Amino acid sequence: MLRNLATSLINSRDDRIVTTLPKAKELRPFIEKAITLSRKAASLEGNGSEVQGVHLRRQAAGYFHAGNFRRAIATRRGQTPPPRSAGVAALRRLFDELGERYKERPGGYTRIIKMGRRTGDGAELAIIELVDNARDKEAQESPRKKAKGSAKKKGETKAAETSAETKGESASEE
Repeated sequence: MLRNLATSLINSRDDRIVTTLPKAKELRPFIEKAITLSRKAASLEGNGSEVQGVHLRRQAAGYFHAGNFRRAIATRRGQTPPPRSAGVAALRRLFDELGERYKERPGGYTRIIKMGRRTGDGAELAIIELVDNARDKEAQESPRKKAKGSAKKKGETKAAETSAETKGESASEE
């Protein structure tokens, strides 16, 4: 179950999934260990880094479904092989994208947000999401844009006031 949840979280477009609160709390350390492995692989340098990177990738593959189970049996001569599973795609995204994103972050890659209770059975729902995603970056930039926009407007109104004052002074001089 945790492998499926981890695969869904890594492969999700919005970097978030909705699940029950106990599942989210169990998933957090599970997924953070996998992200730590990809972060270590992203920061490897020097001699033997490729070998160490492959080792870390194989360790992280244990957190997802392999994707090669019975692949050879399902493929006969002349047939195209079935596509790889979502676990392979999750592993690829984990090491290509998320490892680079969290390269400088020492930990705390996920956030759990409580949503309330489900109507059918009353289970407590939660959103578990990856931090530093696109929505977080937009939310951080939007107050800055508003502050810059309001500063421009304030500057424009001050300029209009000063021009009105200079016109008033020139009218009073006449």
